[in-house]
Amino acid sequence: MDYRTIEIQMGNGVAVLWLSRPEVRNAFDETMIMELTAAFGELEADAAVRAVVLAGKGKAFCAGADLNWMKRMAGFGEEENRKDAMALATMLHRLHTLKKPTVARVHGAAYAGGIGLLAACDIAVVANDAEFCVSEVKLGLSPATISPYVLAAMGERAARRYFLSAERFSAAEAYRIGLAQEIAPFDELDATVNQILGEIVQGGPAAQAAAKELIRTVARARLDPALIADTAARIAAIRVSEEGQEGIRAFLEKRPSAWMRQFKPSPKKRAKKS
Repeated sequence: MDYRTIEIQMGNGVAVLWLSRPEVRNAFDETMIMELTAAFGELEADAAVRAVVLAGKGKAFCAGADLNWMKRMAGFGEEENRKDAMALATMLHRLHTLKKPTVARVHGAAYAGGIGLLAACDIAVVANDAEFCVSEVKLGLSPATISPYVLAAMGERAARRYFLSAERFSAAEAYRIGLAQEIAPFDELDATVNQILGEIVQGGPAAQAAAKELIRTVARARLDPALIADTAARIAAIRVSEEGQEGIRAFLEKRPSAWMRQFKPSPKKRAKKS
């Protein structure tokens, strides 16, 4: 598929998906939302892709919603707005439930929906000069569609402050509250991302998909006999799977697993700075 607002670079088992509207700091509109949704499906279906990096061209990761798009939405009725919001909500959910590991490479501004994008990823690596803002209330709006992912990342207490104040906060604060898992100087951002990718590609693809689904289930479940039985059934099923059997054999035989022999990862030069 040809894309107008994003670019995808492939190599060594990693797909780097660039938000590519640098002239508007990668602010998204209906076209970018549609293209991101399609791209996530495309990358999930590609067996050669082991991990996805989400990054932004130019000076920012993503400044939130495009102003022209917001103007168009302001003229919509409630039903039209609901359909429009569902497209964004669906895109974020598609990213969140992608079966492959996802890493957000964040620099510059990550505002509003931009924070939603990074929070929907499994891992967020941010440059130490990145800046964040959940800005919706200052526009008389609420961060509704991004809230499931941002709340899960930063926690309720931090969300109460930043959802209500809409104040800007630093990369160090994003790291402190758990929105980001790694922080690095901008010139070391790619190296930090690449180090994590080097670890990710050593895992079994099916096992990673199962682990992601496990997290989504267990994180919100009550610890009761049903959950205990469910987790036991999950590990039993994956132990007897083709990938599980191969992984155990490779470990016992002290050799690379089949998924590691499929390519020679060299993550040191994955995502290039724009």
